[in-house]
Parts: sequence; C-alpha cells; structure tokens
Amino acid sequence: MKLLKFLPILFCLALQAQEEVVHFVYFEFDKFTLNEKEVNEAIDFIKKTDSTRIEDIQIFGYTDDVGKDAYNFKLSTKRANAIQDKFIENGVKSKIIVTIEGKGRILIEDDIVENLPEKRSKNRRVDVVVHLKPLPKIEIPGFYNTVQKHHIVGDHIYLNNILFERGSSKLPFKSKNELDKIARLLMKYKNLQFEIQGHVCCTPPYQKEAIDLDTRKRQLSVNRAEAVYKYLLFKKIAKDRMTFKGYGNTVPLGKGADYDRRVELVITKI
Repeated sequence: MKLLKFLPILFCLALQAQEEVVHFVYFEFDKFTLNEKEVNEAIDFIKKTDSTRIEDIQIFGYTDDVGKDAYNFKLSTKRANAIQDKFIENGVKSKIIVTIEGKGRILIEDDIVENLPEKRSKNRRVDVVVHLKPLPKIEIPGFYNTVQKHHIVGDHIYLNNILFERGSSKLPFKSKNELDKIARLLMKYKNLQFEIQGHVCCTPPYQKEAIDLDTRKRQLSVNRAEAVYKYLLFKKIAKDRMTFKGYGNTVPLGKGADYDRRVELVITKI
C-alpha cells in the first residue's frame, strides 16, 4: 500500500492563520540510515517549499512499538538527527531547524490486529514539520463615492454629483459644491496622490473622443479632467499630487449616457 508522504495542515494561532506542512520520512525496522529514495523525497520537499515563507523547521523521530522504551527513544533520536544532517548537507540553514527531537515509540492499541505490520511500518518515521509565514495580504482596489482615510493604489473615487452637460467641459454649479467637499477631504489626507480621469458618452464606435462645443476641439474628456484639476488647484490642492487625463468613451459605466459624462479620481500613490 502506498504511504502518504505529504500533508498540509492549516490552523489558527491567536488572531492570524499560520500554515504548517508536514513531510513523512519512513525507515526500515530497527534502522536510522536512509535509503536514497527517502533522502531525495525529503530534500525535494524542502526545495519545493517557498524559502521566503519558511519560518522554521521541526524534526520529530518515532519508532514502532517493538522493543524497550529506552532503546526506541535513542533510535527515534538518531532518526531525527539523520534527517537534520541530510538537510544541512543539502544547503538547509541550521538556524531555521529549531527542533530535533526523538519521541520514542508510538503505541498501538491492543485490540488492533488487522494490518499490524503495515501500521507499525507507518510509525517507523520522522515527521518534518515546516511552519510557513502567512502570505502577504492581497489588497484589491475598490470603488468609492468620496475620499476615504484609508485607500490603496488603484482605488476609484466616482464623483457621482460631478456630471457635465452634453458636449461641455464647464463645471456645473452643483458640481463645484461637491468638489468643495472633495477638496476638504484631500486637504485632510495629504498623503493621497491621484489621477483625474475624464470621460465622455455618445460618440460613434469609431470615434474615441468627443468634441468640446466651447473650444471646438476633439478633446472633451481631457478638458473635463483639466477643469476639475484647475478647480482643485484653486482650492489649494498641491499640483504635485495630481495629474489629469482624458479617456474618451473607452470606460463606460453601463448606467446610461448621463453617468458617462463624468470625471473620477484614481489613487496613484499613498
């Protein structure tokens, strides 16, 4: 019967999860020397584990239940030491091996007689326990309707009340009231840097940009973004915190034409 060689275990310590992976190394009866296959599999296990995440390695030796306790304790310790020696020979740093311990024999309940030789063979082993550092938290940019205290790069801030008239890049009066609120928050959270992105609607598929009716130039989305940029400058937002860019009709919201005549902020640096 093929023996299980690798077992991942997840458990919680305090408030964060720590990952533990275990590899089993098996020995012949009354032996602490390793055959080549077992050595290669153990080394391969360590090499395939992300070295940047290894917190520490613990090595525990065991024997079956045949023989006296004192003898089996020494044998289990020799088995643990044999694994440690092979790891160090193959480049594993000794300082991360924090435990090398013989645990002695593993007892089998008296009423278990079925497959007894196989059960004993599974107990003649060393457990290599590797504790892994938690994976770094993956933060996914979000979508907001105002400036928050905590943002990450890539967050979108949709300025719901800053919507332009068709063909115009002039800020409506109510949009200025909304921008005043945004400016106060940006003054409060001075670490935020951002791109002001302008958008348009209702152009033919072959025409990315729309014409600004005031300037007669086909750069309406750019002009909308620039209008917000200039207003925030007027409100004392530092120039080096902001850039602006027009995206034409390439990023529709799918909520209708009114919502695509818009400007939004995207966080570029914290």
